[in-house]
Amino acid sequence: MYGRDPWGGPLEIHATDSATDDDRSRNLGDFDRAALSRNLDETQQSWLLGPTEQKKKKYVDLGCIIVSRKIFKWTVGCILAAALLAGFITMIVKLAPRHKHHNPPPDNYTVALHKALMFFNAQKSGKLPKHNNVSWRGNSCLQDGKSDDSTMFKNLVGGYYDAGDAIKFNFPQSFALTMLSWSVIEYSAKYEAAGELTHVKDIIKWGTDYLLKTFNSSADTIDRIAAQVGKGDTSGGSTDPNDHYCWVRPEDIDYDRPVTECHGCSDLAAEMAAALASASIVFKDNKAYSQKLAHGAKTLFKFSRDQRGRYSVGNEAETFYNSTGYWDEFIWGAAWLYYATGNSSYLQLATTPGLAKHAGAFWGGPDYGVLSWDNKLTGAQVLLSRMRLFLSPGYPYEEILKTFHNQTSIIMCSYLPIFTSFNRTKGGLIQLNHGRPQPLQYVVNAAFLATLFSDYLEAADTPGWYCGPNFYSTDVLRRFAETQIDYILGKNPRKMSYVVGFGNHYPKRVHHRGASIPKNKVKYNCKGGWKWRDSSKANPNIIVGAMVAGPDKHDGFHDARSNYNYTEPTLAGNAGLVAALVALSGDRDVGVDKNTIFSAVPPMFPTPPPPPAPWKP
Repeated sequence: MYGRDPWGGPLEIHATDSATDDDRSRNLGDFDRAALSRNLDETQQSWLLGPTEQKKKKYVDLGCIIVSRKIFKWTVGCILAAALLAGFITMIVKLAPRHKHHNPPPDNYTVALHKALMFFNAQKSGKLPKHNNVSWRGNSCLQDGKSDDSTMFKNLVGGYYDAGDAIKFNFPQSFALTMLSWSVIEYSAKYEAAGELTHVKDIIKWGTDYLLKTFNSSADTIDRIAAQVGKGDTSGGSTDPNDHYCWVRPEDIDYDRPVTECHGCSDLAAEMAAALASASIVFKDNKAYSQKLAHGAKTLFKFSRDQRGRYSVGNEAETFYNSTGYWDEFIWGAAWLYYATGNSSYLQLATTPGLAKHAGAFWGGPDYGVLSWDNKLTGAQVLLSRMRLFLSPGYPYEEILKTFHNQTSIIMCSYLPIFTSFNRTKGGLIQLNHGRPQPLQYVVNAAFLATLFSDYLEAADTPGWYCGPNFYSTDVLRRFAETQIDYILGKNPRKMSYVVGFGNHYPKRVHHRGASIPKNKVKYNCKGGWKWRDSSKANPNIIVGAMVAGPDKHDGFHDARSNYNYTEPTLAGNAGLVAALVALSGDRDVGVDKNTIFSAVPPMFPTPPPPPAPWKP
């Protein structure tokens, strides 16, 4: 009989099974091969295999790839284990107590730098900023300019008091600002490492904001500038109230403060131009303010060249800050204006041999090589040597730049103990002012220049310089600077720091009105304050960071308030101290900033020298 194969085709069924077992096996084998030769769906396969014959798949289909089930399990397991381990480690790190890695303690120069900058906060005149950080100082002299009917400058509020009095002398104040700006331009990275970059820039801006008030800074041409605010002449027994006769806190000043104008003051105007020009480089990121400073500097320098004269002739500045000439300020101011503007006419002027001759560059003298508020020649020579070392402009500047470079080398030689240009005290302090009083202001300037020049040489891959036939390494210059600053900070026969607040032994009776009178809400009149001036007690207010005038030529020092030759600090002195400290501070590997000072200088292509005269037989 025939039946129907459920998978298609006839199926013959025999009523009697006459086949042998072998025949049946072969027939089943044929049926199996026929069945397997077709594509079976999952249901049909399950019918064939039955529930006991199903097997686990050896592979896992992940969609894009097919992987072995064993590898898949290992992979997933490893990922989970790694995640658990990472989470465990993270938990341990977060819960474990943290040990902070403290930075090494700052060196003595950095510590002293923090304090030396504070002196300028104590010297501020006008309406003080909220965070001035000198608790015993307050607003003062808010009528400067307004109280003098004879001057056209009615707003002269601000700036800095010069020393222990309340006079604002623009000549040394401008020099102090130039020195501070120079130090920031060269060592901004060190200021930043010490956390003082913003502070020192605020100090400079407080001064330059005031200088911009002392002349018509928006004009291209001027005919006068304010040279001084306040009066200190007590000659002839005068008892008129002024800033020297009266011993009162600046906050209590109620007497008139006259303004001194000048119409022919080349030295003062050129120094103010240097201050504004150098500051314009400091604030180059503030384009509007930088341009304002540069414009003011150009106006002042034009005035200094057009209306010749010494600012101190015929007035009381001749007694306190007499200028011996203006030729050095011409070179100094022109050099800074060239760096600030890139105008080659200033460089041509700064490298004019005639100016150098008038400034005393070729004849020497007892004070040759001494940088001070009066004589900037040495500073100008170092500043222009920088150009030769890094830019090498060639003709037509090379001759005088080479001369300045050679003279700078000679000056650096004169600082070394093996030469006899300057005497030294038994304690090792160089006598740059030949034993005269108030020596430290000159020493700190020399320490700054020596460190700066050594850093210039190292930045130019020059290991040292020659003094005659002998070669000296840059370490010798730096060592000179360190010994002088170390002396000032306490390594001297008296074991006394001449910077107030540094160390445990420093002057306690500083010649300073504000520091010597307590802030006790009592207003003393001119003579009433004399009891504080003449008292032998220590100052009630510590004027942190003030560098006093210094010891005598025998290393002696009298901590007496009445003796200003020992105990009076000044703006110019502290500016040199700040510059020297920042140059020596921090990491020795952090040298000068080679490029910032040249920001405005265009690429230099040396002009070929003129051809020789035609040959004649």
